Amino acid sequence: MGGAMARRRFLALGGGLALTGSLGACASPVVSGLTGTQPDTADVIFWNLFTGGDGANMVLMEDAFRASHPGTSVEATILSWGNPYYTKLALATASGTPPDVAIAHLSRLPLLAASGLLEPVADTGVAELGVTRDRFTPAAWQKATVAGSVFAVPLDTHPFVLFYNADLARKAGLLNTAGDGLKDMRGKDDFVGALKAMKDAGAQYGAVMSITADPSTAWRCFSMVYSGLAGPVVSDSGTRITVDDAAMEESFAFLRELTSGGLMPGSLTGAGANALFSTGKAGFLFDGEWQIPSYRLIKDFRFNVVPFPALLGPKPVAYADSHALVVPRNSRRSARRTADAAAFVKSLLDNSAVWAHGGHVPAWLPTQRSRAFLDQSPQRNYVQAAFSAVYDPVAWYTGAGSDFQSTVGATIIEVLAGRMSPKSAVTAMRSDLKRYTTARPPVTMQEASR
Repeated sequence: MGGAMARRRFLALGGGLALTGSLGACASPVVSGLTGTQPDTADVIFWNLFTGGDGANMVLMEDAFRASHPGTSVEATILSWGNPYYTKLALATASGTPPDVAIAHLSRLPLLAASGLLEPVADTGVAELGVTRDRFTPAAWQKATVAGSVFAVPLDTHPFVLFYNADLARKAGLLNTAGDGLKDMRGKDDFVGALKAMKDAGAQYGAVMSITADPSTAWRCFSMVYSGLAGPVVSDSGTRITVDDAAMEESFAFLRELTSGGLMPGSLTGAGANALFSTGKAGFLFDGEWQIPSYRLIKDFRFNVVPFPALLGPKPVAYADSHALVVPRNSRRSARRTADAAAFVKSLLDNSAVWAHGGHVPAWLPTQRSRAFLDQSPQRNYVQAAFSAVYDPVAWYTGAGSDFQSTVGATIIEVLAGRMSPKSAVTAMRSDLKRYTTARPPVTMQEASR
């Protein structure tokens, strides 16, 4: 990159964010990377944003690589989730001292790729190791493609799914004949009927969801419902509003019906939703599959997880995102380091059954079809959600932890709480989207292919 374009791309991905907060611990690998002094302290430098259970699983996968490649060292650095992570990744790459491999959400990929910060997968050497399109969940591979080029290797799909209390479901007569899943539900009426049956079986609420101060969850739920009826709310790389007003109003009305009819609370914190579901006061929970490890810790609590059925449209839709492996651009990276990075990526894919213990569906089909994954329950029950996945629309401002999700999610929260009518919410949503579609993008998506 050179001149004005280099500066423009640099600012787009993080130069305009809080740089001072990222320069705190002067001796850290992160800081030396940002200031251009990061040494090659290992054969593979790996950045990720995983803590807790996901972090522990990733360490196991890193250790598996070390065991199978005893002559190759790995240095893993964990950074803060969300904008701080992407800011530091962008700054390090723009300054010429990026990690060799990094984690990125596929919903964040368009801007990273368009800003010229990532190596196309075709140039990373992973194809020679068998990492090819036909071995991945199609929806995830497609989302890893920007302007006709693939810029990430999907590690997983993590969908928005339907948790249910198994004991309440049995009392409500909602289980199938085998007793290991729900009866088929087709459409809005069946779904609403299931929530009512949960209440009749003794639950205080048919379902719960984190709503209050959780706009991202509200957006995930709304996007799932709306996507059953219509396409993305914005198109042309995020520059044009493509809302279907009738479909959006119908989606808002459906969600409001759940809260206005007492089947769901219209205002509820994440802690409140977890408490109600785990104590048998709610039959269903709408949430991401990453919550599975938390509920496993609760003694004598029997739950299961399945994809959402078709609600307002003819086919089931699952809102989702994916963690993916990217190779940041570095003109000084040697052929040896590139080969080591490719081997590391392949090893993480081969060991992704470990990653699935956090609830995520492996995107690597050899793992997804392996006994090591198929023996995992309830993970195997919602694999189909990865194939019906709908991601954030392609735009420079969308993605995990983005201001976009917070803005549109706040409007959805107003509807759920009954403070805004479905019709008014369509107008408000258009206003929300106009704020982004009329903003000047820092780069064009077409630049990704240059």
